[in-house]
Amino acid sequence: MKSNPLLEGAPHTDVSSGPAGAVSTLWRRIGARILHELREALPPTIFFFVGFNFIVLTTNLLVANYAVAVSNFMLATVAALVVGKAVITANAMPFLKLFDRAPLIQPILFKTAVYWVAVFFTRLAERFVHFLIDGNRPWDFGAYLISSFSWHRFIAISLWIFVLFLIYVTASEFSQLLGPREMRRLLFASRPSGLQLNRRQRARELMRLNQLADEHEIAAFRDPDSPAHHKLVEIIERLARAPRP
Repeated sequence: MKSNPLLEGAPHTDVSSGPAGAVSTLWRRIGARILHELREALPPTIFFFVGFNFIVLTTNLLVANYAVAVSNFMLATVAALVVGKAVITANAMPFLKLFDRAPLIQPILFKTAVYWVAVFFTRLAERFVHFLIDGNRPWDFGAYLISSFSWHRFIAISLWIFVLFLIYVTASEFSQLLGPREMRRLLFASRPSGLQLNRRQRARELMRLNQLADEHEIAAFRDPDSPAHHKLVEIIERLARAPRP
């Protein structure tokens, strides 16, 4: 059967490349983007959900109010959602990686401050929305902040948020430094008996290995007669499994 020469050079048209395929691709991209945002917001939201509700519980116990109001827990839950939203907004800012090569204390304090400022203004914006819902005029919000707004409560909660952010960012930085898989191994897995070093000794040897790599070039490690090569072999021997009897 002869092929039609007029059709041989015609481009192949895929049905999926039509308008329906473009819409389907768009929805997949939107879904993937939403899923990515939710995954980023989930850790801080869960952390602050537990932290805020713990603060509410202990505060009620201190004032001997054992019949804890459900509304207080609802407010703590809403506050955790606000924090998660603020973290997403702050993570989108490129300057958040400004101190990635600095000592670890600098990105911890910097990110804590950025997150705290983002939550501070987000909470004010939430208060402004409630102010408008109550039927007030927008230009009266400044007078409301000066005369009627509970700054003592607002600042007290802001201080707790700062402390919780400091804990969260510190844990997050160590998780990124070691990797999520290594963090799970450190927290939940036991060291095999066949390994020579315990967990603390292994961490020290890895730090020595990191320092050795920072001090020498690759050519020094390839030279079997160099001190760097001998130190590298010593560290690897201590990190490796013990020889079988």
